[in-house]
Amino acid sequence: MGKTSKDKRDIYYRMAKEEGWRARSAFKLIHLDENFNIFEGVTRAVDLCAAPGSWSQVLSKKLYESRDKDKDDVKIIAVDLQAMAPLPGVTQLQGDITKLSTAQAIIEHFGNDQRAQLVICDGAPDVTGLHDIDEYIQSQLLLAALNITTHV
Repeated sequence: MGKTSKDKRDIYYRMAKEEGWRARSAFKLIHLDENFNIFEGVTRAVDLCAAPGSWSQVLSKKLYESRDKDKDDVKIIAVDLQAMAPLPGVTQLQGDITKLSTAQAIIEHFGNDQRAQLVICDGAPDVTGLHDIDEYIQSQLLLAALNITTHV
């Protein structure tokens, strides 16, 4: 119950709800793009550990709205263990980023001659409360994200 009242006081939580983002984490990606222009020229992107989908929402908005034409060239894949509600312009792949079959499915979506130009990941495992175990699981998730990034 305390988390809910704290969330309501959080400015980014409120802004996300007002602007229609699925989570406040959308603002992290928006700020990264404002500072580093990471979406410039990108037409093929992958969002790893995508649920609930706020980063995929940002990708969809930025990559499609930045093009007056050639919108058919844009391909966005959202990958997560959990299913998500559909997003316009985003292909969802329910899979495990530690599995080779997931990387193969991403490669097939882009076509064997094309690769992702941008891979993003805001994944975090469920915490156990045991710091050493949580740290290990997080590091394994990061390694899996890095590994799949080098292949897609």
